[in-house]
Amino acid sequence: MRNVVLLIVPIIVLLGLTGSSYADEAVEQPVIKLTGAMTSGALVVGKTDPANSVSLNGEQLTVSAEGIVVFGFDRDATGTQQLTLTQANGEQLTRQLNLIPREYKIDRVEGVPQRTVTPDPKQVARARKEAAAVWQARQIFSQRHDFLTPVIEPAQGRISGVYGSQRIFNGEPRNPHFGLDVAAPTGTPVKVVWPGQVVFAADDLFYSGGTIIVEHGHGVTTTYIHLSRVDVEVGDELEQGAVIGAIGATGRATGPHLDWRVNWRNVRLDPALVLEHF
Repeated sequence: MRNVVLLIVPIIVLLGLTGSSYADEAVEQPVIKLTGAMTSGALVVGKTDPANSVSLNGEQLTVSAEGIVVFGFDRDATGTQQLTLTQANGEQLTRQLNLIPREYKIDRVEGVPQRTVTPDPKQVARARKEAAAVWQARQIFSQRHDFLTPVIEPAQGRISGVYGSQRIFNGEPRNPHFGLDVAAPTGTPVKVVWPGQVVFAADDLFYSGGTIIVEHGHGVTTTYIHLSRVDVEVGDELEQGAVIGAIGATGRATGPHLDWRVNWRNVRLDPALVLEHF
């Protein structure tokens, strides 16, 4: 499956000078090292001195006791992002991160019966209640570092959908797709991509059907959607590669597939970039 993911050059950024300058050869040790892709949808992991504080565009980030810091860029993030690091002595360092532009697949479909694309009010109410429960599950923030383990693929199959794509029905834009879809027969095993703890598990949500969310630390979560079988419960501790369920076509799905998603806090990230760079 890795040969179909986006080919965006990985980056390792070394930040080491004061003000807005870049690091130079005179700096023996970087103040912070960042690994990831500088583009929308990317997960970025940093390593710095635990005594330092780090912020992104003015938002304070958590630095662990080991000096690990994590952040990400949403689907529509563009332009320059400002990363600021403050050392224990008060010295402040700034780096401008210039995001590489991306284009997403957009499909325009006309003549679709409105009842096909618009749920009735009862379905809308149910979906909103379920979305609130999912949102709450993603608010868990631990100091675990499961995402530092080299990631594995959640399932084997054909890539049938990609992050960022969007359909426009009868001129009305629908929500973008925020996952990586893996099409395979119903019952195909689904594995957890990193170690982690289950924070949400449900057999039958309106949109996503069988759904599992696993927390991996620092606000990083992975979600597994449209499952025909849910084999875990909230609170379960998982080793990487553990089978957590099976591919299905539950919820609003047109055929059996896994919709795999990655979040940092409430920022939806591109699983293809995670596979490519982590």
